[in-house]
Amino acid sequence: MSKSTPAPSDTPFQKLENQLCFPIYAVSRMLTKAYQPYLQALDLTYPQYLVFMLLWEHTELTVKELGEKLLLDSGTLTPLLKRMEQKQWLSRRRDPRDERSVIISLLPAGRAMQQQACHIPQQMLEKLAMTPAKFEALRLQLQTLLTQLA
Repeated sequence: MSKSTPAPSDTPFQKLENQLCFPIYAVSRMLTKAYQPYLQALDLTYPQYLVFMLLWEHTELTVKELGEKLLLDSGTLTPLLKRMEQKQWLSRRRDPRDERSVIISLLPAGRAMQQQACHIPQQMLEKLAMTPAKFEALRLQLQTLLTQLA
């Protein structure tokens, strides 16, 4: 069969163009890529930016809380947090009430990063050419889907 000849499909739902998963996957990759120029200027990766957003909102969180909010396991999160600690953006310390728990707190350089990154949401909104209302409607739809899948 040549590459240009489509294979017969038993159902329209077996076609990539009719899937929900692929556009969400592709949009996720493209959206993360769109953040890169803004984040690279600050020497940040996208996952580091997500950690910062949570820590700017909450003064400190445990690794477990960060993982739950970011849907990341500690095996993924721990190396990321270690790199951020090496850059003196945050500190990691054992919770004195529970030695198994590690508390993550911002250091002054991490708090200062908030001012440096404050332009990113507006730049992304402009890049997406979306009104704040359309952006919020889409965000709510995706949050609903995420909640249903969790």
